[in-house]
Amino acid sequence: MTRSGALRRILTLGALTAFAPMSIDMYLPGFTALQHDLRATPDAVQRTLVVFFLGLALGQAFWGPVSDRFGRKRPLLLGIALYGVASVGCALAGSVDQLLLWRLLQALGGCAGIVIARSMVRDLYAPLDAARVFSRLTLVLGAAPILAPLAGAAIVQTLGWRAIFAVLAAFGLACFLAALALPESLPASARSSASQHPVRHALRIYGALLRDRGYIGFALSGALGQSAMFAYIAGAPFVFMQVFGLSPTQFGWLFGLNAMGLIAASQLNHALLSRAPSNVLLGWALRSLVVWAVVMLGVAALQIGGFWGVALPLFIALSSLGFSFPNATALALAHQTGRVGSAAALMGSMQFTLATLSGAAVGLFSMHSAAPMAAVFCLFACLALAAQRGLAPG
Repeated sequence: MTRSGALRRILTLGALTAFAPMSIDMYLPGFTALQHDLRATPDAVQRTLVVFFLGLALGQAFWGPVSDRFGRKRPLLLGIALYGVASVGCALAGSVDQLLLWRLLQALGGCAGIVIARSMVRDLYAPLDAARVFSRLTLVLGAAPILAPLAGAAIVQTLGWRAIFAVLAAFGLACFLAALALPESLPASARSSASQHPVRHALRIYGALLRDRGYIGFALSGALGQSAMFAYIAGAPFVFMQVFGLSPTQFGWLFGLNAMGLIAASQLNHALLSRAPSNVLLGWALRSLVVWAVVMLGVAALQIGGFWGVALPLFIALSSLGFSFPNATALALAHQTGRVGSAAALMGSMQFTLATLSGAAVGLFSMHSAAPMAAVFCLFACLALAAQRGLAPG
């Protein structure tokens, strides 16, 4: 493959993994407009985020075994098509209840791109190369949290919140067309047997993965770390726009700056992989995540430092995830020959199940300060480090 062809493949795979941040981050600046237009409460609007997390968790558990059985490409295209239709439904929703249904379907379709893109990386690259590719995917993936909230804020102010979902439908169409050029990365000889009962077979594989210490420690630490980030995503619109008084545009810039830290860290991780093994970088990243999460919780609980007292430790903590997630993903999938799709799916399902709990936990509290968001963030950061140290092999 030529260099330009390899770059196009990585860009396409990165775009497929970006369905979640695009669908989440772009509409965060529209929370207030959406709330007013649909005559909804803040809690009801936040549920449109939580139900998306739930759909991502449930859908990945489905698409992983399906892609192991039928190959990667056909399920991928089917999922993207569902995402596009559901995005149009979101744009036309007349109530919060309708929006909740379409958001669930949007997540169920979009997560095919997330889990199958990870599976394709493991199909096509050796473990060390896969860690490097996941770092590159984080570069593409990280562009979404930079551009999406800024674009969302501009769209809300000029065209209204419904136009955001029209843009997401167009993004789905572009991904569908790009995915047509991807190779089928799982040959027929490597697919799971058609003679096996699909549900029993999937449950058997998931049970084996849950008992596999070489998988579960890394997968769980990565999922818990990402769930800390989702506490930030769920709480940030209300903390920074209502507590600290940022405008939607200012919030978009803040969100983008945090994403830039994540991107920079992921690319530094790519460079450091030639000098240090993935498990060492993962341990360092999770320790950094916990330290700065504790600092953020302390200043938020004591209400010292104001906006900067929360924003600075949050920036460093989120940047730590640029090291932890690529390495945790590569280590979890490194030895999963024959069940890569299921392994990637289970990791994604754990991530978004925990993200659902994380977002719901933030929503239990009234947002009169940054403390609830910081507390949930800190809890999941500590659990991520505990999983890596207690479960993952040394």
